[in-house]
Formats: sequence, structure tokens, C-alpha cells
Amino acid sequence: MAITFNADEIYSMAEQIERNGVDFYNTAADNTADPDAAKMLRELAAMEAEHEQTFRQMKAELAAHERATSAYDPAGEGGLYLHAMVEGKIFDFSVKPAETLTGAESIEQILDTAIGLEKDSILFYVTMKGMVPTSAGKGRLDEIIDQEVGHIATLSRKRPAKA
Repeated sequence: MAITFNADEIYSMAEQIERNGVDFYNTAADNTADPDAAKMLRELAAMEAEHEQTFRQMKAELAAHERATSAYDPAGEGGLYLHAMVEGKIFDFSVKPAETLTGAESIEQILDTAIGLEKDSILFYVTMKGMVPTSAGKGRLDEIIDQEVGHIATLSRKRPAKA
């Protein structure tokens, strides 16, 4: 059985990922006593908010046929991956990353979690890119993927070396 998503649904999932990122970074910033780390985390939250707005705009620009047309995925692999994400097997959308923070995490733990979340986002967007039509903003995904890679670089630079 093939699992299909239309571009509208895919962009809605992307918006949720970005909202989760905003919440995670802002909560992590609230939970750290390091002012430099808090500033960096708030800057990352602002970037994720920009990504959410980009996806919202891309979704709003979809033509009616793009909203209804299912993604072309003859082997069903991309659809299965996205479906697994939605069901919580890869990302659990019912658990927001910010809600996992207790306030007792070290900055290293926060950064490690953030790097993992950024990697997951990149994987989602790469898969998404193969499933949305060019006219539905496929090219703009490269910009977001590049920014997410930049976030990993920023987080990695801030993370103290492991002993």
C-alpha cells in the first residue's frame, strides 16, 4: 500500500517541526545560566521561527492542484518515511522536544539534543524535497537545509570537546 502526502500536508509537518524547534531553543535558553549560550539559543529560535514562516508562505502559495496532488513516490519509500515520522516512529509529534527539558540539563546535553534535532530536521527536509513539485517550492528547501546544516556547525562550535 502506497502512502501519499500532498505538498500542503508536507508543509504543515515542516511548520510543526520548526515550531517545536522554536519552543525547544527558547525553553533551553530559559534553562541555562550561561548568558552567551542563552543568546545563541535565542538566535537559533529566531531562525527556526523564520523557517516556519517560510513554510507557511510556501504552503499559502500552493496552487489548488498542488494542494490536492499526491507526491510522486513510486517505490513508496519517501511516503513510508514521512508516515513513520507522523506516527512517531522517527519524530514523535505528540511529544514536543521542549517538554523533555527538565532544567537540570547541562549546556552540553542541550547542545547534543539540539544537534540531534537539527539532523532529524535535515533528514525530513531532504526527503520532503524529493516529494514536492518544483513549482511548490522545492528549490527553497535547499536554502533551509543549508541553514539547518549551519545550525549544526554553530552548535558544534559551541559544544565543549568531549574528554
